[in-house]
Order: sequence, then structure tokens, then C-alpha cells
Amino acid sequence: MKQVKPARAGRTRKRQSPDAPDTSQGTAVEAEIADELPAEEVPLDDHEDEAPLAGLVPPFSEQEDRETAQTRGSALVTYDPLERYLAEIRRFPLLSRDEELEIAQRYRKYRDPADAYRLVTANLRLVVKIAYQFARASKNVLDLIQEGNVGLMDAVKNFDPQRGVRFPSYAVWWIRAYIYRYLINNWRLVKIGTTQAQRKLFFNLRKESERLEAEGFNPEPRLLAERLGVREHEVEEMQERMAHSDVSLDQPVSSEDETSLVELLPDTAAGPEERMGEGELHDFAREKLERFGETLSGKELAIFRERLLAEEPVTLQEMGERFGISRERVRQIEGRLKRQLKDFLTSQAPDIERAET
Repeated sequence: MKQVKPARAGRTRKRQSPDAPDTSQGTAVEAEIADELPAEEVPLDDHEDEAPLAGLVPPFSEQEDRETAQTRGSALVTYDPLERYLAEIRRFPLLSRDEELEIAQRYRKYRDPADAYRLVTANLRLVVKIAYQFARASKNVLDLIQEGNVGLMDAVKNFDPQRGVRFPSYAVWWIRAYIYRYLINNWRLVKIGTTQAQRKLFFNLRKESERLEAEGFNPEPRLLAERLGVREHEVEEMQERMAHSDVSLDQPVSSEDETSLVELLPDTAAGPEERMGEGELHDFAREKLERFGETLSGKELAIFRERLLAEEPVTLQEMGERFGISRERVRQIEGRLKRQLKDFLTSQAPDIERAET
């Protein structure tokens, strides 16, 4: 079956609903993905009908499927999951504007799964249309469609029909957000965008560099950091990541030397002597803290143990309610204890120096 690419519409929707996910990190995937993605936005407007979506997949025909199966009867590959999926989604009818609004309002009020199912199935072709825009950035379009479908379901959960925005226009942002997340998480074996700043650089670094060059500036890390609102060292780190591809540590150093790269990595683990020294110092510090605690009593001892030594400190509010004092008073006592502890450890400096040596 011949795959039909979605036709481009004339207008581009730019306005985003307040509840939609944040996709402002970029409209084109940077690094290698930037060369694979389309530059235009998803063509959809609040006042457009579903005609472009209907043209994405030809009308369903059982006779056509039977003829295709007969033609492939003697072929080695008799089943194409993508074509089968496209054939299946033809079975779900589209919704008119009035039907869409009625179902969305009813689901918003009663949360009936049947209404959610109707909204999702009626917009499965929209997911396919958006996924095809990213087809060159992934080896499997079905993976993109699957991620887009998850975003579509989240869009149904969060959609508010009272805002005056059509559901397909709202769902576009969720679908694109999930596809972007899938691409950035699976483009390489080692993730290169795990923080907010890294994801922002991943999507916009190359685009901003080209913009600076067009303006006659040298795209230095400092200037890029100012333009993108990140730190300079984060720009340098992302540039280095993009410039190198993933390398397996099990591969040999060269064709002549079978030594693997992992064998050449330095051993950063602490040796037996270092571990023993750290253990002794830890025990020594614990002894000093216990001795300092013996000088305390009452609420000071409780604050010292439950606020300064505990892995999960008790809140100021809980501590204040226990002793009938305000949160501010607890904070003042805690600050005084820290100063006393510092003076106590300073007085024990000779013992600490002997323990370290």
C-alpha cells in the first residue's frame, strides 16, 4: 500500500493554550535531528475543518485489503504493521465541530471513558499526520505514532472546551511534546539532554549559532549562553557532546590492538587504605558529635538530633508545635546550635588534625 504523506495547509497555528505542555524549547531538533525535521509548524487552525486530516489516509476498502493480501501471497514479507495500522484507523469516523464540542463537554463533566475513547479514536489520523513530519528522524514511524498517541490521551484528560479552542488544535502541542521527548531520549544510546538547560540547548544550539553567524557574530559559548539564557559551561558541554558520537567501551583500541577501551580507563575507586582512613575519620567525627550532644538537653538536644543530624529533618512547624514555640524561635535555636557546634569542633582541632594524619 502506498504511503500517503499529509498535504500542507496554508496557515500555521502559533497560539498555545495555557494548559498545553511547554514546547518553546525549539521547533526544530538540533544536532543531527535538526537536518531531519521539517521547518514548518503543524498546519492546523481553530477554524479549519478536518478535510486535511481526512486526506491523510484513503477511505477504507475491504476489497482493497483482500487484493493486497492476494498480491503479497507469494512474497517473503506478507505483513506490514504500519500499513495495517493505517487501515485500522480508517474505521474510526471523524467528528464534526458540534459533535466534538458536545463530547468534550460531556467528558469534562462526567469523565466517561467512552467519551474519551471517542475523542481519541477520532483524532488518531492527526497523530499520524504529525508523526510523518518527524519520519526522517526515526527509523520506525510507529514508535513516533505510539508516543503521539500517549500525548493525545493526555490532551483529552486536560482539555477544557470552555476556552474556545478546538480539541485538535490543543492536542497538537501534547502530541508534538511527546514526540520531541521520545526523540531526545532515544536519538543516542547515551542521553544528551537530561536537564532543562540541556534540552533547551539540544533543540536550539545549532539554530542560534546559525542566527549569530548570519548577523556577523562569532558564535562563542559566552554569547550563545547569553542568547539562550543558560550558563557558559553548559553550552561548552553540549557542544562537546554534539561533536562526538557514542563509542562502545568494549570495542578494541585499534585493528592491531585488541585491548578494549574500558581497560584503559583510570580506576577512580578508593583503595583499601583510603577507605580505612575515611572510615576512621567518620567514626572520629561521630564521636565528637556525640560528645557535643551530651552538653545539650531539652529542646536543644531534640533540635540537634532531629534537625541537624537526621537524614530527613523534622520541619520547623512540627518542632515548634511539640515544644509550644514558634517556627522562628526554633530557627533561632538551630542557628545558635550551629555556632556552638562550630566553636566546639574548633576547640577539638588538635585532636582532628591527629586523626587526619
